[in-house]
Amino acid sequence: MARSKGKCGLRNDGAPGREAWMSLVELIAQADERGLAVSALACLDRCVPLLGGDDEVLRPLWANLADNGDVGEWGALLDKARGQLGVADVVDAEDIEDEAALLVRRMLAAAPAMRSAAEARVWADGCSVASLQIHRLLDPAGDGAAAVDTRREGGTEAMSPLVAAELRRQITVLELLTEHGTAGLRRAREVSTEGRRILRAVVSRRARQV
Repeated sequence: MARSKGKCGLRNDGAPGREAWMSLVELIAQADERGLAVSALACLDRCVPLLGGDDEVLRPLWANLADNGDVGEWGALLDKARGQLGVADVVDAEDIEDEAALLVRRMLAAAPAMRSAAEARVWADGCSVASLQIHRLLDPAGDGAAAVDTRREGGTEAMSPLVAAELRRQITVLELLTEHGTAGLRRAREVSTEGRRILRAVVSRRARQV
């Protein structure tokens, strides 16, 4: 018996339906500058454990996205976060660390110095893809897709649990900002915090196995 699908292509059992990724693409396409920046920052925040960053390292950037945040301070706050996490403007040293950590560094390096809808959209899309790839690389269950592009095209067969959960979180964050504006910012951060804790546990288990 086929399961019915809930909001944004998610089945009632919590697994993404075939439309889930297309719904994510549509949400990114329709989001405003703040929603796009939140989406990208949330993806980055969830992946910070791979760089050894603490849970508060991106807090000033989150605060900057609130109604009372000073848009002009965004670039300086980015530079501070890059310095704290040891991220250069461009990261090409693929031989110094594993692929997952390198993807996180590139996510932060790619963040635009000025907040604009056009640049935020490129950043949000790139962070979305990178974060899904990171979760795919770290999932011990293994993802059945040959590449993240398969998920972008709507394929959900044999999707691993870690990737499926990250896909749900990305959709949820964008929905919160679309439906509630800055009032959804706190909940969006809570969703991201939950994901970061899960990934930190995965990273810890991975380190013990090395």
